[in-house]
Amino acid sequence: MNDISRTAETEEGGRELASRLFSLRLRGLAAAFHASLVQERALRRPFLWLVVAAGGGVVLYFSAEREPSVALCLGALAAFAFLAAFTRNHARAHALFLTLAFIAGGFTSGALRTARVAGPIVPRIGIGELTGFVEEVDLRRAGARFILRVASAEGFPDDVVPVRVRLTTRGDPNFSAGDFIAFKARLMPPARAALPGGYDFARDAFFARIGGVGNALGRVETMPPPEPAPLSLRFFARVDRMRNALAMRVYRIVEGDAGAIAAAMVTGKRDLLSEDAKNLIRRAGIFHIITISGVQMTLVAGIFFVGFRRLLAMSQTLALNYPIKKWAAALAIVGAIPYDVGTGSRVGTERALVMTLIMLAAVLFDRPSLSMRNLALAALVIIAFEPEALLGASFQLSFAAVAALIAVYEWRGEYLSKRRVDDRAPQGRWGALRESVVERLMHGPGAAIFATLCATSATASFMANDFHELSPYVLIGNPLTLAIIEFFAVPCALVGAALYPLGLDGFIWRYLKMGIDLVTYLAGLIASAPGASLSVKAFAPWAIIFLTLAVLSLVLWRTWAWRALAIPLAFIGLMGATGGAPFDLAVPATGDSAAVRLSSGQLAVMGQRPGAFAAEQWLRADGDARLSSDAKSGVACDDSGCVAKAIDGRFIALIAERGAFLEDRARAAIVVTPLYAPAGCAAPIVIDRRKLTETGAVALRFKGDGVEWTAARAIDEDRPWSPAPRERRKPAFVPLSDKERNEEDARAMEPLE
Repeated sequence: MNDISRTAETEEGGRELASRLFSLRLRGLAAAFHASLVQERALRRPFLWLVVAAGGGVVLYFSAEREPSVALCLGALAAFAFLAAFTRNHARAHALFLTLAFIAGGFTSGALRTARVAGPIVPRIGIGELTGFVEEVDLRRAGARFILRVASAEGFPDDVVPVRVRLTTRGDPNFSAGDFIAFKARLMPPARAALPGGYDFARDAFFARIGGVGNALGRVETMPPPEPAPLSLRFFARVDRMRNALAMRVYRIVEGDAGAIAAAMVTGKRDLLSEDAKNLIRRAGIFHIITISGVQMTLVAGIFFVGFRRLLAMSQTLALNYPIKKWAAALAIVGAIPYDVGTGSRVGTERALVMTLIMLAAVLFDRPSLSMRNLALAALVIIAFEPEALLGASFQLSFAAVAALIAVYEWRGEYLSKRRVDDRAPQGRWGALRESVVERLMHGPGAAIFATLCATSATASFMANDFHELSPYVLIGNPLTLAIIEFFAVPCALVGAALYPLGLDGFIWRYLKMGIDLVTYLAGLIASAPGASLSVKAFAPWAIIFLTLAVLSLVLWRTWAWRALAIPLAFIGLMGATGGAPFDLAVPATGDSAAVRLSSGQLAVMGQRPGAFAAEQWLRADGDARLSSDAKSGVACDDSGCVAKAIDGRFIALIAERGAFLEDRARAAIVVTPLYAPAGCAAPIVIDRRKLTETGAVALRFKGDGVEWTAARAIDEDRPWSPAPRERRKPAFVPLSDKERNEEDARAMEPLE
């Protein structure tokens, strides 16, 4: 009995000791985190997380199901700002209210931006007579795409006349930017997401004030405007005409896809490029050679800065008596702005310009130019003026890459500072090996490869989430891209543009062709290599949030105790990235096509003329690298619609004509149609126009005898770019009769009245 008692006491003592040891470890861990936080505060890193909080406020705004009151948003911002100022002597309360103030600031920025750009959106397909000023023309190999600032629209109600429309014309345009034109056009609403959680063009079009898309019908007439165009429109129209003239000059000299790539690199005009060439450079991981982005902007600013500084340094009087470094920075600012305007001032180049101007301004005020703080200020400017950009791939990729490069720069500076203080030789064989590896990462080609690897890793999750694709050979493609941009594109763009008015630019574009031919040859080798492009399935909706926080933890914190938080965040994010719910049936908001999973496990595209963009979205979200034209087997179609057998044996009927309801409804388990389904349709699941008006695009997953639904729109969603159906706004809803449904079906294809 005594032995049993002693054993129990021993076990109790062991548990108590283990508990104390665990408690001590927790206290030690807490102390380590607190000490690291003190160090982070000394380095002023928490400010960077306030910018992240503002970005979180923007995400919350776009996640809202109904449009918030601007007055309420401003009131919340003012209240939190007051509380932050009132509690500035209480560290924890001050930090809490300051964070809430930045979140409210991001939320309010989104609400204000929406109120500023709000404009009418065409509710359905219609045909009418349009007049207006041409703002921009993008020439294609056949036809063109242009943006029209609408002056009048006959055949459309006054309350649905959009501010801008984006249209295409099949023939070569007989007009240019700045002209006032009149023509008949077919307009439709900007396309909504083809898949829940997918790319939403309608939202991007709303913030660009584009309220309709379509094509010009018949001849376009140029006429005198009823009143002069605004000064800003005349200025940017002139810039667009110059860009088109230069792009066509480059394209005609270089010719073919090489000429299209050259024109895109010099002027930002990308519509001349063929689909085959786009697929080639995308598979090689160098698609960004045809975009004017941060790399080009940085190089241009760097060329101006270094060039002006060396030019000024040629005068001994200026070099010894005046701040020529600041003068060079100011002149570089003056040079970078015209470059941005001359390449179209797209959203991506605007963000790059903001970052570049802040870094050059830091030189003027004797501050470090390459710092995470300057990058955070650039992000704040974007959040304040274009908060919708945070949801786009361009912002995510550019800021993630630059943040990773700055983090590597900071780590390198920190390491070299420690080496200067502690110059002792490394101890042991492993210490010497580690020192050798680090030295290789600090200098020479190893430093460039390491920086590229870090930037690529920082952007990988965004690439996979936004494009459902990863390129394993990006470490080859990125240096290749930098080489072509640094040695060919940027110098040729600057020198060629200067010589173009004199007619002496021909040899410049031929020199550029040499570089492009080399790059496209190497791109072909990369694209044909095994596993050149890896398809990635759609993430769970929350996965990208945790992956983003993991990247931010690594690049924003300076102490390893806080950087270690990236490990659990990345683990959770990767679980969501690999655990995204697949779908067995996807239907866009238009209801005129669908994607169904067959017994083979692959998707098949249904529809008489399925949209290529929607089909590409479905296949990519499923991790399927096939082209949409290769995903039609297993579907039977005729003039009245299509039929397919799903993976679980159900028949899916896509009905395009009303007469097919009688034929297909008896055997189809699911009916999909862009029409109003008749009241007698007996299919268990009917996805018709009324349903899709409520839900937007839908994705269905078959689970046994049941079906799991996912919709692009929430039940009560009502946002300016995704307005609630008109019937929902009425105090009472009266179902339409069959006759009324037939009339609605017919009216949908007629001009708006």
